[in-house]
Amino acid sequence: MIQMSQITKIYRTEMVETHALRALDLQVAEGEFVAITGPSGSGKTTFLNIAGLLEEFTGGEYRLDGQDVRGLSDDARSRLRNQKIGFIFQSFNLIPDLNIYDNIETPLLYRGMAATESRERIEKALKDVGLSSRMKHYPAELSGGQQQRVAIARALAGSPRLLLADEPTGNLDSQMAEGIMELLEEINAAGTTIVVVTHAPELAARTHRNVHITDGVATDIT
Repeated sequence: MIQMSQITKIYRTEMVETHALRALDLQVAEGEFVAITGPSGSGKTTFLNIAGLLEEFTGGEYRLDGQDVRGLSDDARSRLRNQKIGFIFQSFNLIPDLNIYDNIETPLLYRGMAATESRERIEKALKDVGLSSRMKHYPAELSGGQQQRVAIARALAGSPRLLLADEPTGNLDSQMAEGIMELLEEINAAGTTIVVVTHAPELAARTHRNVHITDGVATDIT
């Protein structure tokens, strides 16, 4: 699913050159559940942004589901991202003025999806995360764990091949975090490839493999 070879990322200003990733090699097979760990500033977020086609890389090769993404136009990257990738963020990134149904529908509207198919996908995604009865509620009316489940449902509604999660349990207490981890395990067992960036060792221990990034270099530790 992910094939990265000798990926580098350099941020340049007039005065400073920062090497965020240094010849990073990483492969994630279809169906894997992989944790990305490492200290703050190690390059984890940069890796995730590149993997999710949110940011371009400076050098190296990246193939997403077999497709070489280097040199793709912004429109082509957006289409590929929309077709293949789902995102889950630590801060949920829900729109406060929209109810849960509309939050999940919003990215589907950008696809130009028919209303009937959109409704079916939303209802199934909410059922999968156990929130069918809350579709008309607003984010502020839900707990943190429920908001994260909505964020997962929003990602699932797009039927992604790859799910990228950035600290998905970071803002949750231990009980809510356990529920989210169990849900991610269920999603992975159903066939979705998952890559999760985390500082939580208990979360990383439950994935198939732990890749540690230090100073922009990736090393398998499990």
